[in-house]
Amino acid sequence: MTTRLIVWRHGNTDWNATHRVQGQTDVPLNDLGRQQAVDAAELLVRLRPTALVASDLSRAADTAAALAALTGLSVTYDERLRERSFGQWQGLTMTKVAVTRPVEYARWVAGADVVGGDVETLDDLGKRVAEGLQDAADLVSPGGTVVVATHGGSARSGIGQLLGWPREQLRTLRALQNCHWAELTHDDERGWQLGSYNVGPFGERPVPPPV
Repeated sequence: MTTRLIVWRHGNTDWNATHRVQGQTDVPLNDLGRQQAVDAAELLVRLRPTALVASDLSRAADTAAALAALTGLSVTYDERLRERSFGQWQGLTMTKVAVTRPVEYARWVAGADVVGGDVETLDDLGKRVAEGLQDAADLVSPGGTVVVATHGGSARSGIGQLLGWPREQLRTLRALQNCHWAELTHDDERGWQLGSYNVGPFGERPVPPPV
């Protein structure tokens, strides 16, 4: 039997809209983000999820709440699913980071760990998020579907860790758009596999599980 894991990025925030580094700052959804969560939930409910897990930051928790309202499921919160900690970058626009912390910014653009600024390493990020994703998947019986509401950077790194991808391969994945998701499946023979990526209300539509 195959377990399905949906890794869902939260809806839009004012800091997303202004390209400001959120990291683990608890920035709420804006009006657009709340509508995106409702629109996405109307699609995700068709997958008949049996468990719902979210980062405890409000932008992810409130995104999950839109699906909880349609499914009747309660949400389990897990701080391991939080966004990457960006330390001293948090609250700055990326333009400001590039100007005031150019060496750190250059390493970030190159996909290397940022040295300085108290930015969480990619290995630490991937490991903690993957542990949270695996524990979320373990909540459902084989054949079940769990939806996890998380963040863009944490989603990509956690997925890469589950799949065993090297950092160079992970960089080929574009970031999830707001309120879009990735679908992974797991079975005992093949382990974790990536089924689809960047699915959402304005693009590819999800495929319901077989009856």
